[in-house]
Amino acid sequence: MSGNDQDDPQKDSAGGNGESSRARQLFGHKSGASPWEKPEAGSPTATATAAAQPAPTASAPYPRDAQYTPRTPIADAPPPVIPAGVDDDGELTKLHPNYRLVMRIGAIFAGLAITVAAIIAEAALRDNFDLPTGIIMLPAVAVALFLVIRIPNARFNARGYQISRDRLRVVRGVMWHSDTVVPFSRVQHIDVDQGPIERALDIATMTLHTAGSHNASVSLPGLGHELAVQMREEIRAHIKRENL
Repeated sequence: MSGNDQDDPQKDSAGGNGESSRARQLFGHKSGASPWEKPEAGSPTATATAAAQPAPTASAPYPRDAQYTPRTPIADAPPPVIPAGVDDDGELTKLHPNYRLVMRIGAIFAGLAITVAAIIAEAALRDNFDLPTGIIMLPAVAVALFLVIRIPNARFNARGYQISRDRLRVVRGVMWHSDTVVPFSRVQHIDVDQGPIERALDIATMTLHTAGSHNASVSLPGLGHELAVQMREEIRAHIKRENL
């Protein structure tokens, strides 16, 4: 019986159909190849495998060099003119160089006034007294030249200011030295003034009006007009924040 079963090809093909199918699923292709070997081209297994695989989809081309759109730079805000802190022993901020010319023009007018007064006084005294010529006028001219040449430089170098978030310090004076500190909490209003000469030279005077009788108004001349306006607005903003 066993020999006949082994020699009967029809029985193998009919009765062993399920077993051979399971064997092909577990151990390889129908041709006897191992599962890790590729099926031969044109075989039913290769055809079924190719049909089961999805068709490749075309992907968008990737640029070799990535293109980046630069971000629009944000304009830098101007730095504030008022620093965070102030050192009373630190260096003073100098005034605008054109303010030296303003003081020199004032010294010229003062020198001319002294010279004219000396000429008139000498003429009047010479009629009554026998005085040598130039005894009054020459010293007056020397004083006038000293006022015009030396005094504006000395006054300009002696002036300066320091400003912080809560106060303004104004220093001035050659013979009579003055050092004034104005807290912003006491400021009531601020003026920025220009005379005709200051307007021509683009400078201004900032005046702080404070509460109280002593030093009720403190002036800081010799500022650039644009700087004076910017300082005024920042001081006003500080006062508004303090009042909120």
